[in-house]
Amino acid sequence: MSNILSAAPAPPEEAARHFAARLAFETDVSDVHADLEAGVPGLVVVDSRGVEAWEQCHLPGALHLPTALIGERAPALVSPDTTVVTYCWGPGCNGATRAALAFARLGYRVKEMIGGYEYWAREGFPVETAAGRRSRPVDELTAPVASPYCGC
Repeated sequence: MSNILSAAPAPPEEAARHFAARLAFETDVSDVHADLEAGVPGLVVVDSRGVEAWEQCHLPGALHLPTALIGERAPALVSPDTTVVTYCWGPGCNGATRAALAFARLGYRVKEMIGGYEYWAREGFPVETAAGRRSRPVDELTAPVASPYCGC
């Protein structure tokens, strides 16, 4: 008996709809990094964590907007024609999901950055701290050590 096949795979057309929908709602840290480096217009990356987390470290160029304040502050800070990318601590935290929901309810186009701050840092991308910009060594379990891009 196969564990994988104990539930039959979805028909290809249904699987295509499912995976396309996931890509419409999610992005990953490598794609966010690449777009920020390329200066792609019309994107804003939002850190939805609290003040202490933001002050400890955050993505360069991110906007700090804790989830509880999105409804009140987003209209004044984020243009409605912008695509918002939310992030929080990491895969064990649903803060970015809550933030994305808050932006969607305000009428913004939004994606959640899967992996959050944790995978951004683990893939060796730079972070801002009180002491300035720094990068951690690449975690070989999350990205190739010789390149910041996995090629997928």
